[in-house]
Amino acid sequence: MPEYEKNSKSRLFYGWYVLGASFVILLFNSGARFIIGVMFKPMAVEFGWDRSSISLAFFLFMTIYALSITIVGKFYDRYGPKWVIIISSIFLLAGYTSLAYITSYWQFLVSYGVIAPAGLGGTSVAMFSALMSKWFEKYRGLAISLALSGNCLGQFVLVPVFTLFVLRYDWRSPCLWLGIIMLGVNVILAVTVIKGDPERLGVRPFGSGDIDKGDGGQIRHSSRGIPSDLGLSEAMGTSSFWLFLLIMFVCGSGDFLITTHLIPFVTDYGISPVTAGNMLAWLGLMSLAGILVAGPVSDMIGNKMPIAVTFLLRFFLFLFIFKYQNLFSFYLFSLVFGLTFLVTAPLTPTLIGRLYGLSHVGILSGFITTVHHLGGGFWTYIGGLIFDRTGNYLSAFFISAIMAFIAFLCGILIKEKRYEISKKGG
Repeated sequence: MPEYEKNSKSRLFYGWYVLGASFVILLFNSGARFIIGVMFKPMAVEFGWDRSSISLAFFLFMTIYALSITIVGKFYDRYGPKWVIIISSIFLLAGYTSLAYITSYWQFLVSYGVIAPAGLGGTSVAMFSALMSKWFEKYRGLAISLALSGNCLGQFVLVPVFTLFVLRYDWRSPCLWLGIIMLGVNVILAVTVIKGDPERLGVRPFGSGDIDKGDGGQIRHSSRGIPSDLGLSEAMGTSSFWLFLLIMFVCGSGDFLITTHLIPFVTDYGISPVTAGNMLAWLGLMSLAGILVAGPVSDMIGNKMPIAVTFLLRFFLFLFIFKYQNLFSFYLFSLVFGLTFLVTAPLTPTLIGRLYGLSHVGILSGFITTVHHLGGGFWTYIGGLIFDRTGNYLSAFFISAIMAFIAFLCGILIKEKRYEISKKGG
């Protein structure tokens, strides 16, 4: 009897091991995304760079990261996650260890802006969301949320650690150790635990026997017929896909504007770096609460309403921080924004599955996440540029409020139904 068939008959479904390994990888790899906020001002002081220059490097980082996610999505759909994770981890090691030794801006662009993000796509939230979608039919939203909670806890634990390292030593040490730790953790778990599509290995996804009843537009695995899954080109023929792309562009814009500029922003008002780092850490922990609610809620009522409510809340949050700038308002903004921070992460693959099926969930989620990260990189750069021109971030926050309200309207307009290849258009 094959190994995986044995596991499927054991008391603990093998997908839970995959979920646990995904959690651990995301816990450590979350530091790769959030370290820029911690080292932003120390780098600016050491090299004399303005904020738009560092933000431009982050824009490049996010562009390469976004493109790598789309490429990784194709390889993941075809070959599975093992070698994708291993090869990506080698790029992460090269990028972050070389970042620790830079002496010029062009070296910063190459190590942080090109090499590091080329590897980050293989250990991204999008990839592990797609992986959980393959292993779980029942409780899919909950499973994705549990796996992605590693990202939240990683931010909560690692950001304060990075901050203390920077204050006690320098900003280079965390980069060096981050690259080494990610390589070790990622490769060990990719080789020993992480497995791809269970159906190719003789194992049925968790709860797959319950799907033939129909579930809010989910794919039906029964003799009555299975709707054909849509690929990227077919999905682009639906209005819901374009509405969701716009939502995700706005989502990324808000996400990375805040995670990159939060520490520089609040320290401009006399807040200590340690307190500012704690704000970013608590933002990460509150995002855990957000995704643990969003996943199960999507299983019960669908995806569009949680998405719409998320951006309505952001609309008010950006107006709040535009109006008030003090220690209390900074903490309140960080905590509540954290609730919205990763909501779309578990909802993206579940929404894609309900609308278009799961056969192409890797490439569809990858493309959507690419747009999300391009929005994040672009708006983070614009935020730095606005600061250099005006001396503050307030205009960026006001525009972000308008964008969040547009995303709220787009969420309301999404048609959450199962599309078929023969049914073009919205």
